[in-house]
Amino acid sequence: MNNQLFDRELLDSINNAFRYFSVLTLTGPRQSGKTTLCRKLFADLPYYNFEDISTLSAFQQDPKSFLTKHEDGMIIDEAQRFPDIFSYLQVLIDEQNFTENKKRKFIITGSANFSLMQKATQSMAGRTAVMTLLPLSTQEIDTIYPDAKTDVRILRGGYPAVWKTNDEGRGYLLSNYYTTYVERDLRSLINIKDLTQFNTFIRLCAGRIGSECNASALSVEVGVSVPTIQSWLSILEASYIIYRLHPYHANIGKRLTKTPKLYFYDTGLAAWLMGINTEEQLAVHPQRGNLFENMVINDLQKYYLNKAERAELFFYRDKGQHEVDLLRMNPDGSLHAYEIKSSMTYRSDYFDGLHYLQKLIKERIASSTLLYDGTQESIQQYDSYCNYRNLPEQIKASNK
Repeated sequence: MNNQLFDRELLDSINNAFRYFSVLTLTGPRQSGKTTLCRKLFADLPYYNFEDISTLSAFQQDPKSFLTKHEDGMIIDEAQRFPDIFSYLQVLIDEQNFTENKKRKFIITGSANFSLMQKATQSMAGRTAVMTLLPLSTQEIDTIYPDAKTDVRILRGGYPAVWKTNDEGRGYLLSNYYTTYVERDLRSLINIKDLTQFNTFIRLCAGRIGSECNASALSVEVGVSVPTIQSWLSILEASYIIYRLHPYHANIGKRLTKTPKLYFYDTGLAAWLMGINTEEQLAVHPQRGNLFENMVINDLQKYYLNKAERAELFFYRDKGQHEVDLLRMNPDGSLHAYEIKSSMTYRSDYFDGLHYLQKLIKERIASSTLLYDGTQESIQQYDSYCNYRNLPEQIKASNK
C-alpha cells in the first residue's frame, strides 16, 4: 500500500483563481479528494466541516461572527449541508472589497452539485471561482502507479481511497460508497419508495455504458414511470454518478440519432455495479470495451476541468450506423474527432468511421485521432494514433 498523496492537476488552477476571487467553490463527487487537496494546499487556514453538527450549529447561531473570526479566512467542507452560506458570504465579500484590510480567503467544498451550485450561482455571481474535482485521471494515477495495467485502472476507477487498498478493500470501499450514497444523499434529495427498484435501475444504467440512454426502455425494465426514470437520471447526474454525452447535430443531410449516450464518472463503481471484481472477469466481459471507452472520455473531461475549463463534447451516429465515439468542439465550431478502441493492436480500419466523417464534413474536422491501448504511435495534428495515456500530448498537438 502506498500512502503517498496524488499530485492533482487542478492545483494550479486553484492557485490562479485567488488572484481574482476571494472565494473558491469546489464541487465534485464524494471521495474524489476535495478535502485532501484543499487541506494540503491551504494548510495554514483553519478547517471546518459542516458534517460536524456542533460546527454547523455554531455557524447557524452567528454566521457573521463565524466567518470573520480568522483574519486569513477558512476552509468550509461539506457546505451542501447549509447552502445558504453563500448569502452570508456575499455580504461579507462585498464589505471586504470596500475595506483596506487584508482579504480573507474562503474555500467552500461540497458534493451535492444541485443544491450547492444553485445557491452559489444565485448569491455569488462574480464573487467566486467555481471548479470541479473529479476522481483521479490517468495522468494523476501515473504519478504514483505508472505501471498499473489498463484493466486495473478500469477496475479501480479514480477514487483515491480505492487506490490505497488491496483488491478485497476495493469491494468494501465501493460497496460502502454506494450504500452511503443511496441511504443518505439520495434520500435527502428524492423520495425513493422502493430501494429495490432503484438498485435495479442504477445497475441497468451501468450495463448501458456507451449505449444510448432510452428512458422508455428503462421504465419498462424497472417498472416505474418514464418521468420517474428521467428524475432519477437527473439526480444521478447532479450527484456526479453519471453523465450523458449528447449527439452532434448539424445540417449535413443525414438522419442523426437524437438520444444521448450514458457514462459513469467512475469506471470502478460502474464495474462493481456490474459484478466485475477481477481482471479475469473483466478480460472476457462484453462490456470491457465500453468501460475502456468510458475511462478515456472521462480523461478528456478531466483534462479540461483541471484547467478550470469545460470541453464541448459530443458523439456522432446516424441512421446508417456510421459512428464516431467522441467529438471535441472548438469555440469556432471546428471539431476534433476521436475513435476509442480497447485493443492493443493497431489496425488501419479503426479509422473507417473517422474518414467517413471527414468526407462528410471535411471543412469542420480539425483533426482525427485513434486512442487505443497499444504502443505504436504517430502523434500529429491530423490522423494521429496513440496510447490513451498520451491523450494530453495529442490534445496539445491537435491544437497547434
